[in-house]
Amino acid sequence: MSTAAATVLAYLPSPDRGVWYLGPVPIRAYALCIIAGIIVAVVWGERRIVARGGPAGAVTDIAVWAVPFGLVGGRLYHVITDWQTYFGPGGNPISALYIWQGGLGIWGAVALGAVGAWIGCRRRNIPLPFFADAVAPGIVVAQAIGRLGNWFNQELYGAPTTVPWGLEIYRRVDPSTGIADPLGGVAIDHTAIEIVHPTFLYELLWNLLVAAVVVFADRRFRLGHGRAFALYVAGYTLGRFWIEQMRTDFATRVFGDLRVNVVVSAVVFVGAVLYMVIVRKPREELAPPPEADDSADADADPSSVDLSKGEPEPSLAGKSAEPEPDAERSP
Repeated sequence: MSTAAATVLAYLPSPDRGVWYLGPVPIRAYALCIIAGIIVAVVWGERRIVARGGPAGAVTDIAVWAVPFGLVGGRLYHVITDWQTYFGPGGNPISALYIWQGGLGIWGAVALGAVGAWIGCRRRNIPLPFFADAVAPGIVVAQAIGRLGNWFNQELYGAPTTVPWGLEIYRRVDPSTGIADPLGGVAIDHTAIEIVHPTFLYELLWNLLVAAVVVFADRRFRLGHGRAFALYVAGYTLGRFWIEQMRTDFATRVFGDLRVNVVVSAVVFVGAVLYMVIVRKPREELAPPPEADDSADADADPSSVDLSKGEPEPSLAGKSAEPEPDAERSP
């Protein structure tokens, strides 16, 4: 087999479509990837927050607020930074609402998602930095899973290339009309019209590496007060800075010819690093409420506990609380 043939066989294929139909209902791969990422982030965050003394179910409760806020924020950031696509000459303003066609800006999702998380944390009496540290690695893994949606949509790729892992791009059409439809169409002919850098794959792999680094550093250095989250932000922006410059899709340009997300990544990276350098507090833990014991805390003020509301919420402590001897006995 010739070297040229071996190289061609090594190219990565694209899916022939990104949408399937269950009767009249469209099943979109992009949406499924986003949902799968959210589930992974919630499940993993739940395990991490419980391991730190947090109450079971807290991440799910907070996610009810954070996820919708994050989706809206992500879409707003995308529309604002690529406003010409929707509001410029030939644009369709209504398509700004078509979130299923792709387009979620991570910094809008993080910013507005943090507002939703803050609301949820206040309702559960959990400090926001504590929550952010617990969910940090799950968020970046969710981003990695979400990048698979770009693969199905055949979007956000790089320049033409001859590297063996180049991505094949197919011409997709509406099967009923034959009209080109890159997002909702089907690739009838699997002959590649272009071989490009799979920047979605580069970012996916980078995100998984960042998740591993966050988990390792969090265990090794017991990061707290938002530093694990800041490490995730710094790691992600470091990779996004160079991957963004490889992409060839349309993007708003600032400061001459810089893509806006390159500038944002640089600014956010500096902010995240400064936060990690300045904040030096030890990791906080949530101490679970003590079990009821008639012989313990004889001098405690009984009015401080409202029995009608069940057990009090966990309290914040500077380190893991050692259990009292009476708390280890069964009541």
